[in-house]
Amino acid sequence: MTTTYRPHDLIWLNARDALEGITESWVDEVWHTGLPVVVRRDVDGDNRIPVGVRGLKRHQRAAGWVKPDAVVRVVSPEALGAAPLLLRSPFISQPPVQVALQLAQQVWPWTWGITGSTGYALATGIPVIHAASDLDLLIRAPQPLARDALVVWQDALENALCRVDTQVDTPAGGFALAEWLRDGKTLLKTSRGPRLETDPWRREE
Repeated sequence: MTTTYRPHDLIWLNARDALEGITESWVDEVWHTGLPVVVRRDVDGDNRIPVGVRGLKRHQRAAGWVKPDAVVRVVSPEALGAAPLLLRSPFISQPPVQVALQLAQQVWPWTWGITGSTGYALATGIPVIHAASDLDLLIRAPQPLARDALVVWQDALENALCRVDTQVDTPAGGFALAEWLRDGKTLLKTSRGPRLETDPWRREE
C-alpha cells in the first residue's frame, strides 16, 4: 500500500544519510533519526518527499528530500490534536496545549490538528514550547468549508490563552484562515509557489 504524505506530517527516517539535498552544517550536529522531519510543499521528479529539518534555534530550518522507503513512522497533525494525547502530555500546563485541549473537547465539522512547535513538542516530548509560545493549527479541507463555521472557529480563538494561527489545507494548497476571513483573499501556498487567491480551493489549470 502506498502512503500519501501530506504537508505538516511529521516523519521519522531509518538513517542519517536518508536526508538528501541539505547543505546546512548544523543539521549534522543536531539532527538524528530519533527526531522527525516535517513534510513541506514542493514537487520532485524523482518521487521524493519534500521535508524540512528543525534545529535547536528558531532560525535553524533546512529544506531537503527523502525517499519514501526511508520513512519508518508518520504522525499527522490530526493525531496530535486528540484529547487523550493532550491530557497525557507533560506539557498539559502550557497555554498552547490548554487551548488545543479546549478545541478537542468540542465538535467541529472538519478534521483539524496541531503543527509548529506545539506539534513537535507533543510528538517528541522535547520541551520546545513555553508559556509565551504560539499555537499553530491546521484544518484539513478537501472540500470548500462554510465561511460562517470558520468564523465561529476563529472567534473561539480570539481571546485564547495564547496567540493562535490557523492554516487551512486544501487540494490546491494552504492558506492563513485569519487573512482570508479578513480580506476575502489570501496568499495560497502551493507546491509550485505562492499565488493570491479569493477561492483557495481553486486548482490552477
